[in-house]
Formats: sequence, structure tokens, C-alpha cells
Amino acid sequence: MSNALALTVAVPLSQEQAWSAIIDWQGQSNWMLQTKVWVDGEKTSGVGTKIAAFTGPLHRYYPRFKRFGLLDLMEVTAWNPPLRCDVIHYGSILKGSGTFEVEAIDDSHSLFHWSEEIEASRALFLLVRPFILIGVKISLARFVRQQE
Repeated sequence: MSNALALTVAVPLSQEQAWSAIIDWQGQSNWMLQTKVWVDGEKTSGVGTKIAAFTGPLHRYYPRFKRFGLLDLMEVTAWNPPLRCDVIHYGSILKGSGTFEVEAIDDSHSLFHWSEEIEASRALFLLVRPFILIGVKISLARFVRQQE
């Protein structure tokens, strides 16, 4: 059985505009729930880009309060603008893969497909799954509202 998660939201932007907003790594800090995101290196786009995201109640004060959250380390493994970006999660706690896909509906609307495959025991995955889904649903709703 797979430890997969997937959500889709409609975005009031063209495919290219949605792609640009989604892959604004640092800008994700504005819509990802309780998360500070940054590029970890000189490369800012394409395969090999390294991204870090700290999620927790005191995310704005990372690294001072790093004990109160989760540091997610990612590296872009596939890059096909404005369609798809794949990452691998390689942190000490969170491991797996993730995908952002942007599907055009028309010239001014698109679908943002978010998916993750989490490497964890099935019991742990089933325990954390509802919390991850709630957090991502809130984050994606915030992303859409930010674009309106």
C-alpha cells in the first residue's frame, strides 16, 4: 500500500502565471501554513535546486526555536516548466518525494495538483495523514486567495 497524498485546487491564473507563483520558493512562506521556505544554495531554479522549509508554531524565528518544528530539506529532481516540478525530501525526519503539476484549463485558469509520497511505516503515515492533509488544504486555499 502506498503512502501517497494528493490534492488539487483551481487557480485563477494562466498556467504560466500559476507556475511562477508556485515555484517562487521564498514566496511560499506567505501561503504555506506555519512554514518558512528558502532556497538553500545559489541555484534558484531547475534540477539541482535545493530548498529548505521549516514548519512549526515559531517558524518565523527559525533557527532560534528549531526544536519546535520540522525542517524539510528538498532537492528538485525534475523540472518541466510550466508543467511539472518533482522534488525529493532528504531530511533526517521527512523522506519521500513530491510533485507540483500545473494544468491549463484556459488562458486565465489552471489546476494546481500537489502530491507527496511519504517514506514512513504505514502506522505512522496513517497517524499523521489527516494533519498533513488539513495543513496542505489550508495552505492551498491560502495560495488561491492570494492569487485572487
